[in-house]
Amino acid sequence: MLEVQDLWAGYDDMAVVRGVNLRVDAQEAVAVLGPNGAGKTTLFRALVRLLQPLRGSVRFEGRSLEGMRPHQVVRQGVAYVAAERELFPQLTVLENLELGAYARPDGLRRRLDAVFDLFPRLAERRSQRAGTLSGGEQQMLAIARALMGEPKLLLLDEPSTGLAPRLVAELYRRLDLLRRQGVTILLAEQQVGAALSLCPRVYVLKDGGVAFEGPSSELRGSAQLRAAYLGGA
Repeated sequence: MLEVQDLWAGYDDMAVVRGVNLRVDAQEAVAVLGPNGAGKTTLFRALVRLLQPLRGSVRFEGRSLEGMRPHQVVRQGVAYVAAERELFPQLTVLENLELGAYARPDGLRRRLDAVFDLFPRLAERRSQRAGTLSGGEQQMLAIARALMGEPKLLLLDEPSTGLAPRLVAELYRRLDLLRRQGVTILLAEQQVGAALSLCPRVYVLKDGGVAFEGPSSELRGSAQLRAAYLGGA
């Protein structure tokens, strides 16, 4: 579904991501791990064209994303949830969700029902302003808003940021339900245990390049590998 070849990306011609090769198959959940500064966010921003790559290719369902703007990438079926969540705090939960459907306004009621089934707490708070939600609820709203466009591929950047362990566990249970429903997921994360529990396959970024690629079981089963690539996380 997603094929990335020799991708270089950065800021002011200074590369942060260096020669990344990455593949995500349909209905797969894949994790991108690495410490702060490894290039995870830069990689994701380049994939959705919030940042134009310095070189390399990104193909989605066989089609090149070269030259596309972010809204055009969305129309291809790719949704991105940034670590900052980027909600509209003065708008209600329902209004934020409706904005998520701007690219595909048909079937709005059906999609609202689907995201409320996935995140029942949002249904309870549909008339509440987004800025008054808890951190976990805001993260759920950010993901639900992305799902309103019925994406084929969901990119999540550090979804556990700022969440207590109990809320991280709840969030990942919801992501597992989403994966079982057939949504393809690529997530960047520092909560290694949570990411490995969801994603059967993993990439580890170090200094902007891929330092490890393989099954999650290899990282789970080797403290030596985790220490080498993730500082023992």
